[in-house]
Amino acid sequence: MAEQVEEPSVRPSDPWRGPKFLTTKHNGSHTWQVIAGSVTLGLAVAAGAVLAAGPWDNGQRKAERALAVAADRTGGAHHGRTTPEGPRPAPSAPAVLPALTAAKAAQDPAGLRAALTPLVDAPGLGKKLAASVVDTATGEQLYGHGATTPMTPASTIKIATTTAALSVLGPDHRIATTAALSPDSRTLTLVGGGDPTLAKADLRAMAAEAADALREDGEDPAGPVRLTYDVSRYTGPELHPISPNENIAPVTALMIDEGRLDGSDRGPADRTDDPAGDAARAFAEALEKAGVQVTGAPREARAADEARTVATHRSAPLSALAERTLTNSDNDIAEALARQTAIAKGEKASFAGARRAVTNELKKLQLPVDGAHFADGSGLDRKDRVTPALLTALLARAADPDRPGLRPVLTGLPIAGFSGTLDGRYERDAAGTGLVRAKTGTLRGVNSLAGTVVDRQGRLLAFAFLASGSTSAAGAEPALDALATALAGV
Repeated sequence: MAEQVEEPSVRPSDPWRGPKFLTTKHNGSHTWQVIAGSVTLGLAVAAGAVLAAGPWDNGQRKAERALAVAADRTGGAHHGRTTPEGPRPAPSAPAVLPALTAAKAAQDPAGLRAALTPLVDAPGLGKKLAASVVDTATGEQLYGHGATTPMTPASTIKIATTTAALSVLGPDHRIATTAALSPDSRTLTLVGGGDPTLAKADLRAMAAEAADALREDGEDPAGPVRLTYDVSRYTGPELHPISPNENIAPVTALMIDEGRLDGSDRGPADRTDDPAGDAARAFAEALEKAGVQVTGAPREARAADEARTVATHRSAPLSALAERTLTNSDNDIAEALARQTAIAKGEKASFAGARRAVTNELKKLQLPVDGAHFADGSGLDRKDRVTPALLTALLARAADPDRPGLRPVLTGLPIAGFSGTLDGRYERDAAGTGLVRAKTGTLRGVNSLAGTVVDRQGRLLAFAFLASGSTSAAGAEPALDALATALAGV
């Protein structure tokens, strides 16, 4: 029986398509909640505690900026108008919240305990709950309930995966897929770099580039060539321990559209059992259309050492891939990022190599990895273990103004009631709607929620709630949501 995992909504935002905006009740409480949440996070930027400036203008960051501007236009009366002395300064809008500071954060956490204690024993959470709440400005743990207990995290482990990848590779890193031509111009090899988001349109562009290179060698029409494909960048088993499964394709260095067979780009879907072969056959078809004669069927083989690169496609920046991983809980991209981390750390690009690489990078970031076990990068493996304290430390590190490269870990978190896997989780007028941003996690009997919220004191809090032994997600998820919502009101 396949694992029960979270199923992203068919309507979430993603880093490449933009968010879903509310189109009704413009003056109602729901709209105000998401605007208030966005303004709050925008001010946290100014304080250097949440979203420091960076090169990423996609995903939730763009939505937050647009909503914050829409919330108060009093400062724009003279923008764009010139005077003899030059542009007039616009009047300044009053501050909505004070800057987040250590002094502001230093207060008795008794209010947190009072708010959370009645909620941690909710029957829907099952047999065991572990929790941690941290003030990101100070790193102080304000609430702990088994905070150092290793628990099965489900998809909240993606917070660790994306943090490690961004730390090692940087937010601007792109994964390259190349085509290499042998010295005799008779063999063309499609070399997989590990980009699961590669699309047929990308292969068509590469085919046109390769065709031009062949014609420059004196062939018009180009070819004939033999086509091979190289997946040697990854090692070890291709199948995840739960595979075959509609939540993840075979993990290989070459695939198109995450091996999906239904045209979708998120959520469960039927998957091919030969993603690399499918990609090679699609490339062969694109070459033929570009005027290159291809002889025989594509076969797997490594590119010759002397082969020269004649076509290259680069993925979206790692910042966008990380955001997409978190917003949509994308298992295929998560496993790819874990392997990219392994390669960068000098480990084998396998499940085992990724485990070592992620663990060592988090140690380098001085994070509390005691008891952690990264059996995979996606959280589908029940052997995964993390502590709530590790998850909140990861989120606090991503909010560190001195580490802007980690900011996509925060900007990629789903927004309660609006995007990704939290799109349908919060009621229209719930107190946490638009304010809570969190990564979800769901396996059979395992439910988790980890993310951020700004409380009434103006503090950015990082939280992690990990539950096990629940009888149903329908009972556990509202209980987790209530815990996160309570933080916004303290």
